[in-house]
Amino acid sequence: MNVSDDLVIRCLRCGQKNRIPGSAVGFRPLCGKCGASLDELIIRCLGCGTRNLVSEDRLEDRPKCGRCGTPLCKGTSTELAEASFQNEILDFPGPALVCLWAPWCVTCRVLVPVFDRIAPAYAGGVKMVKMELEKNPAVAKRYGVEKTPAFLFFRNGRLEEKITGIVTAEELKKHIRILIRGQDIPR
Repeated sequence: MNVSDDLVIRCLRCGQKNRIPGSAVGFRPLCGKCGASLDELIIRCLGCGTRNLVSEDRLEDRPKCGRCGTPLCKGTSTELAEASFQNEILDFPGPALVCLWAPWCVTCRVLVPVFDRIAPAYAGGVKMVKMELEKNPAVAKRYGVEKTPAFLFFRNGRLEEKITGIVTAEELKKHIRILIRGQDIPR
């Protein structure tokens, strides 16, 4: 067994750190202390502010707030301009994903629709925005983006990960889930 393949997941109920073998991740691991499922996420309702415990496999089922019934994962990706980048991304207290794209980029024509398709499933837990590279050169320069598309993963205003070029929907979803959990993104 390779220890580097293991994940350490903190239980959202009791706070216990649990070491899970990489091969067992798909089997709904349980906390060794309290027995709670370790694939649950806490998503704050944008309507009433209630913290909701949602199983990771239910994120794409459009879960609703237990208190007010507002969908927890709603919306679509939105276009963002440089003028509002500081307020919308860097000052945002939570996870955010920025897709930098270019209209002339062939890969972007394939991946931006994929980004748009998965955005509604995660938009309640992650702020998902698109920025056109040529209209927002300062953001691209600040984060060293030279190739499109580029996906910038932020947590609490800090860049956590940057992926450029071809990426699958599954890879994006994996990184989004890690970002939501608050874990370090594997380098």
